[in-house]
Amino acid sequence: MTSTELLEKYDMTIGIECHVQLATDTKLFSGADNDARGKSPNSVVSPIDFGLPGMLPVLNRAAVDLAIKAGKALNAPIANVSRFDRKHYFYPDLPKGYQTTQMYDPIIQAGYIDAPLDDGSTVRVRIHHAHMEEDAGKLSHYGNYSLVDLNRAGTPLIEIVSEPDIHSAAAAKAYATELYRLMTFAGVTHGDLYNGNMRFDVNLSVALKGAIELGKRAEVKNLNSFRSVEKAAEYEFHRQVALLERGEAIVQETRGWDDAKQITNSQRSKEDAQDYRYMPDADIPPIVLTDQEIADIQATVPRLPGEWRVLLKTIGLDSLQTETLLDAENEYRTTLSLLDIVEASSDNTEKAKFIALWHVNTFVPLLRDESFIATSIDYTDLITQLYDLTKASKLSSNSAKAVFIELAGSSELPDIESYATEKGYIQESDEGAIAAVVDEVLADPASAKAVADIKAGNDKVIGFLVGQIMKKSQGKANPALAQKLIRERL
Repeated sequence: MTSTELLEKYDMTIGIECHVQLATDTKLFSGADNDARGKSPNSVVSPIDFGLPGMLPVLNRAAVDLAIKAGKALNAPIANVSRFDRKHYFYPDLPKGYQTTQMYDPIIQAGYIDAPLDDGSTVRVRIHHAHMEEDAGKLSHYGNYSLVDLNRAGTPLIEIVSEPDIHSAAAAKAYATELYRLMTFAGVTHGDLYNGNMRFDVNLSVALKGAIELGKRAEVKNLNSFRSVEKAAEYEFHRQVALLERGEAIVQETRGWDDAKQITNSQRSKEDAQDYRYMPDADIPPIVLTDQEIADIQATVPRLPGEWRVLLKTIGLDSLQTETLLDAENEYRTTLSLLDIVEASSDNTEKAKFIALWHVNTFVPLLRDESFIATSIDYTDLITQLYDLTKASKLSSNSAKAVFIELAGSSELPDIESYATEKGYIQESDEGAIAAVVDEVLADPASAKAVADIKAGNDKVIGFLVGQIMKKSQGKANPALAQKLIRERL
């Protein structure tokens, strides 16, 4: 059976749990450094993280504030009162024997996100809730032994739990991508996927079309890229369908993803809630928040992707250009904000569109060149001056791009017009000087056919003549003025 035929026979249903590491300086319940990247194993820990007897947790208020911001990004209300619970299970990277989490009264309540798809439509995915919890440590396996690194133990997380509203691998990827954008734009997480700042668990089940009940689900754990979310969903769908087609039962289990082989593999049977023996954590007081407190914190959240899409659409960008710009913003926000440069000119639609498209077509490709290093120059000023010179017909688009590439890596900016003049980039707009070149081109026997075609009504060939004028003027002639003079003469 082909993939299309399988999709016509079976429904795919996906819910995604996403663990988001909060961008705090210290851990959730201790004063240990929250950034373990590049640190030696077990070097950023405290007695609290080790779970030593007598150690009492102290809640990190900054983590609570970030969770409140995440609630705004998820279109979800924040609970005025939320509480922590203990989730019991034994694992070598969990020294206490339980994880501190929020089972019964989570801080973020039901919400939703609208994830854009490649065809321009959107898929709405409801959020069941999101709760705060601490991360466990990390196990590294070496043949017949394993090593434990507790640097990550106690890292503050929010776990965002979606409803099973996703019905394709492409939609799963789109949801994960948009969730990443929302959390990074809101400043909730650094978003370093390589180091596990966001990890996705894909819960997938299949059932015959029209079935009332969902099938048994398998959970694919700890996916850390959007592509792996998509590919794991595709593989798991076909794996489960193959079992059903053979008359075999689906086992509810936890599975891992082998990125090299592009397959999932069984890890353990899936526990139910009762297996964890949840109970309230008596060591941590409830989080009590007023409506005003929540509103004040959420007022500090910057413009989110959905709001940017509205703004970028009003200045004339299409969906592909918009998504390119949003992704680039995430990629380079540690060094500069591309969108802030656009927003600075948002009161002038033409100028804002020029800058936005400049980013998409010129700046982003330059940033992705490994040999280019962004400096601390004022890129807003550089691009604005290039816009002004282009608008005044002093620079052609090609010359403006050349000037930008030459100056983008500078330590300081010169006067752009003076620089362009010195380098010979300024266009010739003296009508008399250009007229002489126009007359020369029109008199050239090589232009005779184009001249005859234009006189016969074939206006398209005027581009050939303008090109010849630009060639003879070494690119300095103003093409609009050259075209005007050609029309006057013919």
